[in-house]
Amino acid sequence: MPWNQFSFRSIILTRLLLVSVPILLMGVYITYRKARSAFLETARQNLTESAVRNGESMERLIKALKTNLATASDHVIFTLDESKDQQPFLEQLANTFSSEINCVQLVELPTNQLINSTCNKQIIYPVPFADWPTQKKQILTNSSSVYIQKLPTPDENKSTSISQLNLLFSVPVYDQKNQLKYSLSIKTSLINREKMAPGSLTGYPVVISQNGVILAHPLPQRIGLNITQEEDYKRLKSLINSAIEGRRDFLHLFSFEKDGVEIVAGYSSIPSPLTSDKNQKWIVLAVSPLDYALAPLRDIKNVLANMVLTLLIGNILAILYIARELSRPIEKLRDYALNKDNIHSQDPIPRNFYIKELDQLATSLDDMLESLKTWGDEVVSSWREAQNANQLKNEFLATTSHELRTPLNGIIGCLRIIKDGYCDDLEEEKELLQQADNAAVHLLGIINDILDIAKIESGKLSIHPEPIELKKLLTEVVNLQLVHIQKKRIILNLSNWQPNIMIYGDAAKLKQVLLNVLSNAIKFTEVGSITISTVADDSMAFITIKDTGIGIEPSQQHKLFRPFVMIDGSTTRKFGGTGLGLAISKNLISLMGGDITLFSPGLGKGTTVEIIIPLAESSLIIKDSESQYDPSLSIPH
Repeated sequence: MPWNQFSFRSIILTRLLLVSVPILLMGVYITYRKARSAFLETARQNLTESAVRNGESMERLIKALKTNLATASDHVIFTLDESKDQQPFLEQLANTFSSEINCVQLVELPTNQLINSTCNKQIIYPVPFADWPTQKKQILTNSSSVYIQKLPTPDENKSTSISQLNLLFSVPVYDQKNQLKYSLSIKTSLINREKMAPGSLTGYPVVISQNGVILAHPLPQRIGLNITQEEDYKRLKSLINSAIEGRRDFLHLFSFEKDGVEIVAGYSSIPSPLTSDKNQKWIVLAVSPLDYALAPLRDIKNVLANMVLTLLIGNILAILYIARELSRPIEKLRDYALNKDNIHSQDPIPRNFYIKELDQLATSLDDMLESLKTWGDEVVSSWREAQNANQLKNEFLATTSHELRTPLNGIIGCLRIIKDGYCDDLEEEKELLQQADNAAVHLLGIINDILDIAKIESGKLSIHPEPIELKKLLTEVVNLQLVHIQKKRIILNLSNWQPNIMIYGDAAKLKQVLLNVLSNAIKFTEVGSITISTVADDSMAFITIKDTGIGIEPSQQHKLFRPFVMIDGSTTRKFGGTGLGLAISKNLISLMGGDITLFSPGLGKGTTVEIIIPLAESSLIIKDSESQYDPSLSIPH
């Protein structure tokens, strides 16, 4: 086998693997990407919703603290008649708020003297009270009087505190004479850092002011920094602008938690509680590392890996089975075809492969094998016939040379007798000249037959068809042979002639055919009769010449229209002839659009020759340009 050829089985295996494995892997990859996209979309929605919830929760908390603190300021002066009641009041006040309160303090103004505190003995942060009126102008304190300020965490860049975004809420407290006396302050943390488990999609809260200052972050050391110091500054700036415009969306960041760690963040915005300007915003983010958001994808990866392994094994097994089932029938046909002994074997070719095309191929191979056997037999038969033809050719040459030499010797002999003066009188000379003339005519006929065969083979023999009266033509033919018929005392029957038959053909060539057939009938009939009959149908005329002569074996009759074929050499020697007459007649009739057939029941049972010729009125008239000869009747080389 050449190096660049492969077996059908290996081609099936490799092609199926090359097609199926990439498709399988592509399908798994697409499934993985779809799952990843689904988880990212889920993370987007959940983190965006978490950012919205965190922002709304902070808004509600700030509003509640402001409202409750304003209400508490109106009751402090009536409650704190004695200093012993201050501490329990402050502790009760701290427990009253719903959120975690880190500290409650009461500070005397304007001396900034700490009156009481729930956390320590130091003021949390100085309160700028200059904006508060010294005289109470309304019965109830409004939440708009609450002053809010962000408290820095101790050593903000290194803090490990879990509380972030510490705010100090302060409200003025007036005495019974409506004079500004105290400030009531509470310290609270809006955000408590909690450990986030992988797969959680709530995210860490992050708060950034509108001017880009980070107010809360999972990494305390980043609190207080400006986003301009971040590598993702441009993306963060775009996020802040979108949030300020009121959009709530989702964004990927690449260095906002830890360097090189991709995070995903949902964001929204709330009004800044540190100012009364409603256009100032806090941007609230819910951030989560991408690995956390895609944590469930790990299980899917494992499932997909196991599925790929299982499918690959199953795919390979299926391909092996398919390749085996497809290749076995072809291999059986190959083995059968390569076995030379099967050519002459009677064993049937393999089939019933459950594949229609292969069964059709097996049937075709079987038919081809049968055809080859038939062709082989025909080749052997043709070889034998060629040998016979060669033998017949030799016999023809011997016979023809004899046929040519005999009349030629007669001509020469007669002429020399006359020349040498051996004739007694003029009458004897005339008789010898007549014999020479007859021999010359006979010799000319043989030569004409040979020339006609040569013309027919080369396609140069032409005919000139025209309407002919059949009865008149037959009468001329019979008259030319009448002497020979009478000499042999053969009975001639001409009673079955249909009148008024006009045929279309070459008169000279048709006359040659009729003379040839009739002379054969006379030649091979010693005793008996010759019957000539005619009949016509719508398009063709039928001329039948039947004799009671020596007849022909049925197995030999198909050879008679081949040139140079003479059935029996002894018959030829007895009756003479070259074996060209019927071959020439067959071709001439074919050129005129007709046919000639011969039938004999057997030896001694006579022969019937039927000549078929078109009628003059028939649409089957053959023109000169359409004349063709039968190549099967040409001279063998």
